[in-house]
Amino acid sequence: MAARKKQVDKEIKEFLDEKVIQYNTPYFIELDTISIPHQYQLREDIEIMALLVATIAWGNRKSIIKSGHSLINLLGDCPYDYLMSNDHNQPLPFVHRTFNGEDLAFFLKGLKHIYSESTLEKTFAKHDVKNGLINFRDKMLGTQNGHRTKKHLSNPNANSACKRLNMFLRWMVRSNAKGVDFGLWSSIPPSALMVPLDVHTGNTARTLNLLIRKQNDWKALEELMNVLVAFDPNDPTKYDFALFGLGA
Repeated sequence: MAARKKQVDKEIKEFLDEKVIQYNTPYFIELDTISIPHQYQLREDIEIMALLVATIAWGNRKSIIKSGHSLINLLGDCPYDYLMSNDHNQPLPFVHRTFNGEDLAFFLKGLKHIYSESTLEKTFAKHDVKNGLINFRDKMLGTQNGHRTKKHLSNPNANSACKRLNMFLRWMVRSNAKGVDFGLWSSIPPSALMVPLDVHTGNTARTLNLLIRKQNDWKALEELMNVLVAFDPNDPTKYDFALFGLGA
């Protein structure tokens, strides 16, 4: 029985490895929200646009990319310069589903505060990914705690899977060798990353018997990561390409 399970696990791993190769290619970029930060070259510009478009990444991908281009039109060729040279006290002409111009101003103000004190990378690089997510949330709330935008800042302590922030971290940390992710941050090892768990990846993982828990929450994410780390302890989130690609 144990030998049979080991063989099944090996076959699933080999299948997922093949799908990673299929989907982790530059062709993937134009069809994905990561295409928005790929419009930029400066590190800070990439970070800012990646975080913003990851934050609004729910719903139809075409709609997300369209809203991403609206962000480009608002923030211009140098988002970092725009960020640091404005006070962001007024809502901006932007709406993506429940994320509006007031929320965007909140995010810009919070990011300006972070960049004024340190870097975005150092804000996330706190012992492990979970603590990094919590620290980022605390920094963003800062003096704006209680604001309506609080709902757009995922909280792993509230058992959220933090899909969008984990996707952002994958973009920033994983190697750019394949031309998709950016590999800008070195203080967080790829081995510490967690996949962006959503409906698509969750359903695919359950179909492949990689995940039992029914809710797509932090506990389910930890359960799934235990399997993916066993498949590749150095780069477990590469399987996001396989799980998302198969699900979508």
